[in-house]
Amino acid sequence: MTVPLPDPAPLIRARRLFPGGGNPALPDRIVEIGQGRITDIRPATAADARLGDIPETDILCPGFVDLQINGAGDRQFNHDPTPETLNRMAEAARKGGTALILPTFITAPGRDYVRAIEAVRDARAAGVPGLLGLHLEGPFLSPDRPGIHHPDAIRPLDAEDVAILTRAARMFPILLTVAPETVPGDVLSALAEAGVTVFAGHSAATADEIDAAEAAGLRGATHLFNAMTQMTSRAPGVAGAVMASDRLFAGVIADGHHVDWRTLRVACRAMPGRLFLVTDAMLTLAGTRTDFLLDGRLIRLGGGRLQDAEGRLAGAHVDMISCVRNVVTHCDVPLPLALDMASGIPARAMQLRAPMGQIAMGGPAHLTCLTDDLEVRGVYV
Repeated sequence: MTVPLPDPAPLIRARRLFPGGGNPALPDRIVEIGQGRITDIRPATAADARLGDIPETDILCPGFVDLQINGAGDRQFNHDPTPETLNRMAEAARKGGTALILPTFITAPGRDYVRAIEAVRDARAAGVPGLLGLHLEGPFLSPDRPGIHHPDAIRPLDAEDVAILTRAARMFPILLTVAPETVPGDVLSALAEAGVTVFAGHSAATADEIDAAEAAGLRGATHLFNAMTQMTSRAPGVAGAVMASDRLFAGVIADGHHVDWRTLRVACRAMPGRLFLVTDAMLTLAGTRTDFLLDGRLIRLGGGRLQDAEGRLAGAHVDMISCVRNVVTHCDVPLPLALDMASGIPARAMQLRAPMGQIAMGGPAHLTCLTDDLEVRGVYV
């Protein structure tokens, strides 16, 4: 659910306040919100207790930021790229604790992605809450690593695409997933200088090609380990190059289907402060449907897994709070760090200005309220 922000400014009492950045919790804090921003953070007092009507929560943490969500609430962005779809997706994502989404438009024919840019532009102009920007995952991918993407729509990036993406990045944050081995270094640099955040994904690149792309402006990787070259003893591949880097970020789908828990545990240890959580959710998340068509292929939900008839994974059916619980439970990640993987680290990956992904004086009131059992009580946007 979404907790409204009425005037005058409300007070929230948090038994534990996690300020962000992986820092430990502060006990028994009052947070005051005014005009969409945090105006005060202070220890609770006996006078606050006498008020009796202050909303309380076990845990208050920075609002979750999901940089990869394809659909939710029975709506799929590729099927219907409209402000109405985006509003429904954002509402459904809040049930899992997400305050801000980067709706993801995957590979489609030609320049269909322009419809996604226009939808995000119009939705932001209409004031749809929780809409950070846009993630374009394709069509500039490797035909050798299509995953569930339609291979016939995968194509090279050209000068007109660069011009379109550059204009879009002036309006709102853009995350672009490409196969970097298919994009010249000067083009990667031009995109990065224009403000586009470029990630590697669906890539057959070598580790040397990733190193070169990083020098040209590559900032991270999309769904680490999935649809990319893997780490072996003599060929680190995309996955190994990203983990070995000191600067590259990576999103990961912590649902138990996309990445083995042991592999994920290795990545968590190798990439502290750089690995973050994404859902890669499809329309089934917080919805009623259990199957849908994707490029003519029937996708079914079973056992928490979305797949086609050949068993190929097709996005995910998981929310952000489940991903947080999973890395705490299966990967031994301390709770402050797990919460940062869902908020501060993705904000930093997108180069959002501080204090995004934190609870700080003067910062935006994007907040997630949880129980001690890590269930969602509400989201402030």
